[in-house]
Amino acid sequence: LLIAYGLRLGGYLLLREKRSAAYRKVLSPEMERSKKMPPGAKLGLWVTCGVLYILMTGPLYFRLHNGAASDPMLWVGFALMVCGVALELTADIQKSTAKKKNSRRFVDTGLFRLVRCPNYLGEMIFWTGVFISGIGAVRGWQWLVCVLGYAGIIFVMFSGARRLEIRQNKNYGKDPEYQKFVKTVPILLPFVPLYSVEKYKWLVA
Repeated sequence: LLIAYGLRLGGYLLLREKRSAAYRKVLSPEMERSKKMPPGAKLGLWVTCGVLYILMTGPLYFRLHNGAASDPMLWVGFALMVCGVALELTADIQKSTAKKKNSRRFVDTGLFRLVRCPNYLGEMIFWTGVFISGIGAVRGWQWLVCVLGYAGIIFVMFSGARRLEIRQNKNYGKDPEYQKFVKTVPILLPFVPLYSVEKYKWLVA
């Protein structure tokens, strides 16, 4: 499932950047900032991302390292991981389809009627599954690694949702339909009336 997760994410990002003219336009300012970033800062960013992924996969690593047998929590985690990947893949397809029809309009169909960032929701569900899979197998100080990894990815997802909200407000803010959309559809958690995280400036990653 981790391999499937990596292939889905890498494949989606590659196709989006190669085939989507609309996304390349959106990405242009980010690429300009990246070119101006000092080598040391880039290296620090790469190392930080690598460390975060090591921490996030901790529950599965420690389960293997500790020689823990299969148990109900492993299968609960497995089921959540499957749901997370499926949700992300479905959201990817739905967004790509909607953008092909109208690249200038925000996406409010399919899963996007449930939350405005279903990809990020799927990401959180996937890593929640990884975290839960460690219950009953992780011991002592190992839990610190697992908790740091899980807290880190949840923070990154909310931070990403904030960046996306700011960008979409800039692009679609004058559209009455968009205004109705953001006031009625939660940004990240379904059925939780959290419609905006833009004001939370500490969500920076």
